[in-house]
Parts: sequence; C-alpha cells; structure tokens
Amino acid sequence: MNTSGKSWRTAGAVLLTVALTGVTGACSTSDDAPSAEAGGTYTIWDPYPQFDGASAWVTLLAKCGTDSGVTVERTGYDTSDLTNKALLAAQQGNSPDVLIVDNPVISTLAEAGVLTTTEENKLDTAAMAANLLGAGQSGGKTYGVPIGANTLALYYNKKVLAGAGVDIASVKDWPSLTAALAKVKAAGKKGITFSAIGTEEGSFQFLPWFWGSGAQLTALDSPQAVSALTLWTDWLKRGYAPNSVINNTQTTSWQEFATGDYAFAENGTWQLANAAKAGFDYGIIAVPGISGGTAPAPTGGEFVSIPVQKSAARYATSAKLVSCLTSTDNLLATDTTLSYIAPTADVQAKQVARNAGLKVWVDAVNAAKGRTGDNLGTKYPKISEPMWTAVQAALSGSKSPQEALTAAQTTAAAATK
Repeated sequence: MNTSGKSWRTAGAVLLTVALTGVTGACSTSDDAPSAEAGGTYTIWDPYPQFDGASAWVTLLAKCGTDSGVTVERTGYDTSDLTNKALLAAQQGNSPDVLIVDNPVISTLAEAGVLTTTEENKLDTAAMAANLLGAGQSGGKTYGVPIGANTLALYYNKKVLAGAGVDIASVKDWPSLTAALAKVKAAGKKGITFSAIGTEEGSFQFLPWFWGSGAQLTALDSPQAVSALTLWTDWLKRGYAPNSVINNTQTTSWQEFATGDYAFAENGTWQLANAAKAGFDYGIIAVPGISGGTAPAPTGGEFVSIPVQKSAARYATSAKLVSCLTSTDNLLATDTTLSYIAPTADVQAKQVARNAGLKVWVDAVNAAKGRTGDNLGTKYPKISEPMWTAVQAALSGSKSPQEALTAAQTTAAAATK
C-alpha cells in the first residue's frame, strides 16, 4: 500500500462499490490458443499517474514495446479510478492489452471474468515468492505476475530511545515493545504513532498485530484477535500512543513521527525517502509477533495482468510485454523506482547488495501475506470494513475490544455467506 504519488494504494473501499455484474467475456481455452499478432499498438494501463513520459518507468514501458516489436500506448490512472475503468472497459469489450493493478483488485477482476490466467499465456511465475503470488490467485488459478511489493515495519528514532534507556535489540515481542513505550513516556517523550483511521488504511495497519497474534480473518472475535485490539487500546489508555491515531492516515501518522518526538512509527517502505530527510537518526525493525518473530504484515504492490481480448492473437505479444516488465534486470530498476521490494529472491539479493538497509524490508515482505489470500478473494473487503469499524469503536472507547470484535464478526459472517 504505497502512499507515495497522488494516492495511497488500496482497494478495500473501492471493492465495496465496484459492480461485479454485467462484465462479460471468457478467457481463451486450448481450442482458442493465442497466436502471434505482429506490430501495431498495445495499450498498458497502470496506477502510477505520478510518472510522466520522461520517467524511468515510462521509458521502460516503451523499451519493452520496442523489444516486443510493437508500440506501447500507456495511460496512468489513480488506483481507485483504474479499478472502475478496467471493469467498464471489460463491459465494453475494449480492455487494455496489459493491466497493472493493486493486488487486492485481482480477485475482483478475476471473478468478473476480466483477466486471463498465467497458465493460458504461458507466463513463468516459478521464481516469484509464493506469499506474494498468492495475492493474485483465485480458485486455484493465477491471474498475473507481481511486479513488486511493499509492506509495513516499525521506524524508530535512535535519539529518543537512547534518551529513554531503551536498547532496540531488547524489543522482540509485544511485552518488550510495550515496556519500551513505558520507558519512553517516563522520559518525557512520545511512544508510537500509527494509522487507525476508519478506512482500508486502518485495516492495513492493524493486520500485522491481528495476524501477529495468530488470529485469522475468518474469526474476527477470536481470543487472539481480541488480544491484538486490546494491545492498541491499552496503548491509548496509557498514553503510549496518541488519540490522533483514530483519524490518522499513514501520511499524517508519518508527519507525527517526523517531528522527532516519537520513539516509533508503523509505516511502509514508501517512507524511506522521507525518513532520509527527517533530520534525525532512525532505524527500522519488523513488526514483532505477540511472542516474538516477525509478524505477517499485509502486502501492498501491484500485479501485471493480461485482460481478456476479442482477438486471442494479441495474447502472445502481451505475454512478451509482461515478461519484459517482470524480468530480473527490469525488476531491479522498476522496484527501485517504485520503492518496492522485488518479488524474487535473486532481485531481492541485488537490492540488499546495493542498499543493506533494505534487508529488514526484504524480511518483512517475505513474512507478509496477501489480504485476499487464504482463498478469501472478494470476501476480504466484506471482512475488512467490519474490522476497521471495530478498531474505531474500541479505540474511541464506545465498545470494549471483545464487544467491538464480536459485532464485527457477526457483520462479516452475514456478508460473506
């Protein structure tokens, strides 16, 4: 969920409003196998409107077109606009040849019959990390290739922790993190800031703690889930986290951390450039699980997919474009441009070789989970909204964590029948 550019990348709220009916078309079959269609113009839609024609990203798209013997016509859309435009285009029978979309959108488009599968177009996904590839899978089929991923970790202010007598190496689980926050408050500084806003951003930031407790999205009211929400609620009650988290986006949360008064901030890879400009020494650790280890954080990032076309002859060239964009050499350049961690071990190793500070992000991405994974698919947004509603209710004090999550589970269960 990259918050850089013109919008933060999320699909949760969008998926709730996208109409899945009326989208027609079926993927090609073995009787309608792709055949070569040389030359011409191929369209690519992506969610990176912040990149203009002179950018490294658009230059790469053009080069992949040239290498594939075609001209690329690229359009960049805001993430939420792109989802709706992709569905409308499918209804009208004029989908782009290549579509790059936020990973939670894949299951929606696949269910609507908008996308072909990687098997149909012989796209090689063998090198892709299984946990990242899972976000693009539905019903046992894979509907795209991940181009990169981002996720969440904990930034920390070295000076604040030193002043409070906290050794970052001691922060390994929830009790040790809470103990560190207590020391920071006692030293007159602020503990931790995060985003708990009542949108998909709030769910995105809560998920590492939710999953880090051992909870599952199919049981929002489990004891493990309650322990995660109780952790956050207790932090507010004790003054370890500010009440502003209830309305914080990931951007405003970062702005709080950038004041230099906070010990910790939960945020993503996309803040690395801002961290370098913060004016104080910082470090990064993975979000800890309840009893230690790295908590599974949700994956952000996009998939490169091939929509259904009227002419199956176009698929062969579309597959060349996808393969070009997700090749080892191009992934390294692209993921550097997009502030992503690569989806393959080889490119991740090259990223760390260039910048050792990315090691913590590689570890976090390798432990991450897709929000639509575990076969949730289009059920995820129907679970996410009750979850963020529960977080809001508990943090505001209108309900206890147990009451809030019991209500959330009732709502989610009814919506996902």
